[in-house]
Amino acid sequence: MKEIPIWEKANLTLEEAAAYSGIGTGKLREITNDKNCNFVLWVGRKRLIKRRLFDKYIEQAFSI
Repeated sequence: MKEIPIWEKANLTLEEAAAYSGIGTGKLREITNDKNCNFVLWVGRKRLIKRRLFDKYIEQAFSI
């Protein structure tokens, strides 16, 4: 099976998003627990990060 690079994936796991952004998984969990978080996708109990919206969030954030 061919591995897709993280920067080409549409949705990332918490571990992939942490490696991609440099933000820890604990902080990502804290951010995505918010009901108004628009870049989280819930698949059952699993949370995925929508990469494009996450990039926009990081660009607009003053501090995390």
